[in-house]
Amino acid sequence: MPARVYVFWDNSNIFIPAQDVAARRDGLAERSAVRLQFDNLFRLAVMGRPIANAFCVGSVPPDLGKVWKRLRVDTGANIELYERGHDSGTEQAIDQALQVSMLRALADEDEPQVAVLMTGDGAGYLDGVGFHADLERMHRRGWGIEVLSWDESCNARLKDWARKAGVYVPLEMYYWQITFIEGGRFSKPPKFTNRALARPRSASY
Repeated sequence: MPARVYVFWDNSNIFIPAQDVAARRDGLAERSAVRLQFDNLFRLAVMGRPIANAFCVGSVPPDLGKVWKRLRVDTGANIELYERGHDSGTEQAIDQALQVSMLRALADEDEPQVAVLMTGDGAGYLDGVGFHADLERMHRRGWGIEVLSWDESCNARLKDWARKAGVYVPLEMYYWQITFIEGGRFSKPPKFTNRALARPRSASY
C-alpha cells in the first residue's frame, strides 16, 4: 500500500510572503491583489498521492470569510481559525494548533507516512519547540518529510534541514500556477511533474 500524505498548512506564512513575490513578478500595484490558487497549491502538496488528512490554520479578520469558504471547498482541508490578538494584532495559537495536528498524526499512525508542511516559520527550534522540532520527531520515526515554502522567507535552519532530511520545495518555482491576481491575470494550469517526493523509511530511535 502506498504511503499516505498528511498536509499541514499555515496559511498566513504562505499568503503574506506571496504578496512580496507578487510585487516583484506582477508589479508593485498588484501586491494587495494577489491571491492563492488553493486547488493548485493543494495539488502541488499532494501530488496525486492518497490523502490521510489535511489541516489548515489561519486567522479570522472579518473580510476573509469568503477566502476560507473557498479554501474549504477547493481542498476539503480541515480548517481551524483563530482570532487575532486585540493588542498585538498578531495571530494567537496558530503554531500550536498545527503542531497538535502533527503530533496526533504521529501518535495515531502505526506505520510512517509522509508529512507535507506548508509554512516558512521555523521559530522555536533552538528551544525544542515549533514546527521544525516536530518534523524532526516525525523524521526519527521514519516519516517522509516535505517542506513547501517561499524561498526568500523560509527559516534558514528549517530550509537546510529539509533539504538534507527530505524534500524542500521553493514555491517561487510554481508562482504562476499557485497564484492569481484578483481582477487581473488567472493562474496557469498546474504542471508539477518535476516536483521531488519524499518516502517513508524504517524508524530510527
